Amino acid sequence: MPIYPIDKPVRIPSPSQRLALPRASAGFPSPAADDLEDEIDPIAWIVRHPTSTFWWRVEADCLWDAGIRDGDLIAVDRAGKRRIGRAVLAVVEGAVTAKILRKREGRFYLAPANSREAYPDIPLTEESEIWGVISGVVRRYPIE
Repeated sequence: MPIYPIDKPVRIPSPSQRLALPRASAGFPSPAADDLEDEIDPIAWIVRHPTSTFWWRVEADCLWDAGIRDGDLIAVDRAGKRRIGRAVLAVVEGAVTAKILRKREGRFYLAPANSREAYPDIPLTEESEIWGVISGVVRRYPIE
Protein backbone atom coordinates (compact mmCIF):
# COMPACT_ATOMS: atom_id res chain seq x y z
CA MET A 1 0.00 0.00 0.00
CA PRO A 2 1.92 3.07 -1.16
CA ILE A 3 1.54 6.21 0.94
CA TYR A 4 2.42 9.65 -0.36
CA PRO A 5 3.31 12.80 1.59
CA ILE A 6 1.18 15.87 1.04
CA ASP A 7 3.35 18.65 -0.37
CA LYS A 8 0.97 21.47 0.39
CA PRO A 9 -0.39 21.98 3.91
CA VAL A 10 -4.08 21.32 4.45
CA ARG A 11 -5.88 24.63 4.94
CA ILE A 12 -9.45 25.43 5.85
CA PRO A 13 -10.99 28.84 5.10
CA SER A 14 -11.60 29.69 8.75
CA PRO A 15 -9.65 28.72 11.86
CA SER A 16 -12.79 27.37 13.43
CA GLN A 17 -16.19 26.13 12.33
CA ARG A 18 -19.47 26.18 14.20
CA LEU A 19 -20.32 22.93 15.94
CA ALA A 20 -23.89 21.88 16.64
CA LEU A 21 -24.37 20.74 20.24
CA PRO A 22 -26.37 17.55 19.61
CA ARG A 23 -24.75 14.60 17.93
CA ALA A 24 -25.89 13.58 14.45
CA SER A 25 -27.61 10.22 14.60
CA ALA A 26 -26.32 7.71 12.07
CA GLY A 27 -29.15 5.35 12.94
CA PHE A 28 -32.70 6.59 13.50
CA PRO A 29 -33.20 10.31 12.85
CA SER A 30 -33.52 12.63 15.82
CA PRO A 31 -34.96 16.15 15.91
CA ALA A 32 -32.38 18.75 14.89
CA ALA A 33 -31.45 21.57 17.22
CA ASP A 34 -31.59 25.11 15.93
CA ASP A 35 -28.76 26.29 18.19
CA LEU A 36 -25.10 26.17 17.38
CA GLU A 37 -23.41 26.17 20.74
CA ASP A 38 -19.70 25.68 20.25
CA GLU A 39 -16.92 26.17 17.76
CA ILE A 40 -14.34 23.64 16.68
CA ASP A 41 -11.21 23.75 14.56
CA PRO A 42 -11.42 20.36 12.80
CA ILE A 43 -7.71 20.22 12.03
CA ALA A 44 -6.68 21.16 15.59
CA TRP A 45 -9.05 18.47 16.89
CA ILE A 46 -7.06 15.84 14.96
CA VAL A 47 -3.60 17.38 15.37
CA ARG A 48 -2.50 17.15 19.01
CA HIS A 49 1.20 17.87 18.37
CA PRO A 50 1.45 20.37 15.48
CA THR A 51 5.24 20.27 15.22
CA SER A 52 5.35 16.49 14.97
CA THR A 53 2.27 15.84 12.79
CA PHE A 54 2.50 15.32 9.05
CA TRP A 55 -0.20 14.65 6.44
CA TRP A 56 -0.06 11.73 4.01
CA ARG A 57 -2.43 10.56 1.27
CA VAL A 58 -3.45 6.90 1.38
CA GLU A 59 -3.49 4.65 -1.66
CA ALA A 60 -5.34 1.29 -1.51
CA ASP A 61 -7.70 -0.16 1.08
CA CYS A 62 -5.63 -2.32 3.42
CA LEU A 63 -7.04 -0.35 6.41
CA TRP A 64 -10.66 -0.50 5.23
CA ASP A 65 -11.93 -2.08 8.47
CA ALA A 66 -10.16 0.68 10.44
CA GLY A 67 -12.15 3.29 8.47
CA ILE A 68 -9.24 4.44 6.31
CA ARG A 69 -9.91 4.37 2.57
CA ASP A 70 -8.06 4.91 -0.68
CA GLY A 71 -7.63 8.67 -1.24
CA ASP A 72 -8.06 9.66 2.42
CA LEU A 73 -5.66 12.05 4.11
CA ILE A 74 -4.15 10.71 7.31
CA ALA A 75 -2.52 12.76 10.05
CA VAL A 76 0.57 10.94 11.31
CA ASP A 77 1.91 12.03 14.70
CA ARG A 78 5.57 11.20 15.27
CA ALA A 79 5.11 11.94 18.99
CA GLY A 80 2.20 9.48 19.33
CA LYS A 81 2.61 6.40 21.52
CA ARG A 82 3.40 3.33 19.46
CA ARG A 83 1.19 0.65 20.98
CA ILE A 84 -0.06 -2.75 19.87
CA GLY A 85 -3.37 -2.37 18.02
CA ARG A 86 -2.79 1.19 16.83
CA ALA A 87 -2.69 2.23 13.18
CA VAL A 88 0.82 3.35 12.33
CA LEU A 89 2.87 4.58 9.42
CA ALA A 90 6.06 2.57 8.97
CA VAL A 91 9.05 2.36 6.69
CA VAL A 92 9.87 -1.25 5.79
CA GLU A 93 12.64 -2.04 3.31
CA GLY A 94 12.50 1.54 2.05
CA ALA A 95 8.73 1.49 1.40
CA VAL A 96 6.23 3.54 3.40
CA THR A 97 3.11 1.68 4.51
CA ALA A 98 0.19 2.18 6.89
CA LYS A 99 -0.95 -0.84 8.90
CA ILE A 100 -1.93 -1.97 12.40
CA LEU A 101 0.94 -2.69 14.79
CA ARG A 102 0.66 -6.26 16.17
CA LYS A 103 2.75 -8.71 18.17
CA ARG A 104 2.71 -12.50 17.93
CA GLU A 105 5.07 -15.00 19.53
CA GLY A 106 7.32 -12.20 20.75
CA ARG A 107 7.71 -10.61 17.30
CA PHE A 108 6.29 -7.37 16.02
CA TYR A 109 4.60 -7.13 12.64
CA LEU A 110 2.30 -4.90 10.64
CA ALA A 111 -1.15 -6.26 9.89
CA PRO A 112 -3.79 -5.09 7.43
CA ALA A 113 -7.33 -4.31 8.54
CA ASN A 114 -9.39 -5.48 5.59
CA SER A 115 -11.60 -8.55 5.87
CA ARG A 116 -12.59 -8.25 2.19
CA GLU A 117 -9.12 -8.67 0.67
CA ALA A 118 -6.07 -10.75 1.60
CA TYR A 119 -3.26 -8.30 2.27
CA PRO A 120 -0.20 -9.97 3.83
CA ASP A 121 1.25 -9.30 7.28
CA ILE A 122 4.63 -7.57 7.19
CA PRO A 123 7.23 -8.68 9.75
CA LEU A 124 9.28 -5.86 11.28
CA THR A 125 13.05 -6.14 11.19
CA GLU A 126 15.75 -4.12 12.93
CA GLU A 127 15.90 -1.91 9.83
CA SER A 128 12.14 -1.19 9.96
CA GLU A 129 10.97 2.08 11.49
CA ILE A 130 7.60 2.91 13.00
CA TRP A 131 7.52 6.46 11.69
CA GLY A 132 4.44 7.63 13.58
CA VAL A 133 0.92 6.91 14.81
CA ILE A 134 -2.14 7.74 12.71
CA SER A 135 -3.99 10.36 14.75
CA GLY A 136 -6.85 11.08 12.38
CA VAL A 137 -8.30 10.75 8.93
CA VAL A 138 -9.95 13.26 6.59
CA ARG A 139 -12.19 12.11 3.77
CA ARG A 140 -13.77 14.23 1.08
CA TYR A 141 -17.05 13.13 -0.50
CA PRO A 142 -18.41 14.24 -3.88
CA ILE A 143 -21.16 16.83 -3.51
CA GLU A 144 -22.01 17.66 -7.13
